[in-house]
Amino acid sequence: MEIHQLEILRELGALGSVKAVADTLMVTPSAVSQQLAHLQRTVDVPLTRKEGRNLVLTEAGQVLADAGAAVVSAMADARGALGTYHGSPAGRVTISGFHSAGQALFGPLARILDQPGHPRIELSDEDVAQQDFPALTARYDLVLAHRMDHSPRWPTERVAVIPLAHEPLDVALPAGHPLARQDTVTVHDVGAEAWVTSHPGYSPADVLSAVAAVSSREPNIVHRINDYSTVAALVAAGGVVGLLPRYTAGPVLNPDIVLRPLEGISTRRRIDLLARPENLKRRAVVLVCEALEDIMAGLVKQG
Repeated sequence: MEIHQLEILRELGALGSVKAVADTLMVTPSAVSQQLAHLQRTVDVPLTRKEGRNLVLTEAGQVLADAGAAVVSAMADARGALGTYHGSPAGRVTISGFHSAGQALFGPLARILDQPGHPRIELSDEDVAQQDFPALTARYDLVLAHRMDHSPRWPTERVAVIPLAHEPLDVALPAGHPLARQDTVTVHDVGAEAWVTSHPGYSPADVLSAVAAVSSREPNIVHRINDYSTVAALVAAGGVVGLLPRYTAGPVLNPDIVLRPLEGISTRRRIDLLARPENLKRRAVVLVCEALEDIMAGLVKQG
């Protein structure tokens, strides 16, 4: 049983296919399959099983993958003792972010770290369904993720979670809308409105489902758009209302839109940083986490 075999098993559990593991580790799918076969010969219970075209972990495989993650983390501790890699504040840090967080956080982060001796960041946007954020930690040092309060918690047995904000989604109204004169709106106020919302499986479509349930009205969804800047443009044009995040929507707002808190249901989403535990042992990664925490705290204060 080799450490790299345990790492491959863990990646298979996170990514769900041999090809995805091969792409992430930059090896061939046959090399991944060979190492999994070698590992299987060292134990007497099945570690994987076929599910359609994919190879997935059995319960025993997941147990071994989780134990393997602890081994990998321990090896990271050993490397950290050398003080060369983990102790450097100027290392490379890869970050993915969903769109609204990237619009609000990436610019300030790049400005803060644009000086000698600071981490060298590489930014990507990954707007995935909520349940798919943890798997991104296989490809990035840090993953900006969000989930609604009622959504399943992150799998903390596999990823570390650093909370950044508990952000409400507010009702976005054209500035001339009658409801814009109110300080807050209720689900009954907006139940009959025409809406622009996200595709199913993404926020804020799930919030709108709760609005429909409480108001006992099927929502009139005119547009389905995942990009908040496009949502803001449609609301500003008139004819529809939407839901926009209170703290991170700044880059997409304009004077033709007002935001009003929605009473009667929970509209809050949690914005968190997800990471493999071993990555948080690197000084460069910790510095980036701290910078993101400071930026988000400033946005919350402004909001």
